[in-house]
Amino acid sequence: MSRTRGVVLSGGGVDEARSAAIRAEDLGYDACWTGELWGRDAFVALTAAAEAVDRIDLGTAIVDVFSRSPATLAAAAASLAEVAPAGVRLGIGPSTPKAVEDLHGRSYDRPVRRLHETAELVAAFTEREGRVTYEGETVSVADFPALDADVSVYTAALGPAARRATGRVADGWLPHNVPFRELATAFETVAETARESGRAPEEITVAPYVPAAVASDPTDARAAIRGHVAYYVGSGEGYRRAVASVFPDAAERIAETWSAGDRDAARDAVTAEMVDALGVAGTPDGARERFESVASLDVVDHPIVVVPEGVDAATRERTVAALAP
Repeated sequence: MSRTRGVVLSGGGVDEARSAAIRAEDLGYDACWTGELWGRDAFVALTAAAEAVDRIDLGTAIVDVFSRSPATLAAAAASLAEVAPAGVRLGIGPSTPKAVEDLHGRSYDRPVRRLHETAELVAAFTEREGRVTYEGETVSVADFPALDADVSVYTAALGPAARRATGRVADGWLPHNVPFRELATAFETVAETARESGRAPEEITVAPYVPAAVASDPTDARAAIRGHVAYYVGSGEGYRRAVASVFPDAAERIAETWSAGDRDAARDAVTAEMVDALGVAGTPDGARERFESVASLDVVDHPIVVVPEGVDAATRERTVAALAP
């Protein structure tokens, strides 16, 4: 599989997403992705970007599987595919109880099963002709027409059960906060399940998030990565477990201090070794060298540059430019 490179668009409004997509395409990125939590709809932002770019893939990284039904996700992705200049990559994930319960008012029930069935059903809606009937444990559909759209489904899967779901039904895997040196081992669960399901593991695109910050002072860049790691480890149990696979004691300290409201202590608990294992930080030359070492891992097909939220615009631009293909 040929190596490509993506970038997650910055937060903010739709106009900002459009400008960032144009810049990503000008810099040579192969795909631009956008997340979604609150304040900006991912599909609206990507539709605006689609009107302004010529060749770049558009993807969600990620939208959660609780706030929209599988049918709504399929319809949104299929509609985006009508205007996108190239491919559409639908990245989906279970998110966290905080986002699902406190924002959407939904029960965070059986997240891995919901992820599995959503991926399978979206694929059925967008990849097949005829009519779709599906009887799942969390969602069912009775006799509706398929949309016949070109959409690749990626899953943000951290734990073994979610990775097995990826191997069974997904086109791509979006790991985040899995230490880079553990990616190949973690992917073996995906690959083994794919083979058991009669699928070729090499056809599943491995697209890890690569948290990255570039600054003239490496200390500032590393601080940005520490903040990113602390936020995710402190906010989601799945992220904590992924980091704890290599750093159990530190992950526990980060989660405890974050939960107690001491954000500074949580960031301070992210060690130098964790920064190197989970992100890319440094001067332009140093960060690029480090990023290339991650991108060249045998298991990696499509590394995605993720600039931590909260950094200034100059740091974001510097990072996206320095790590461009």
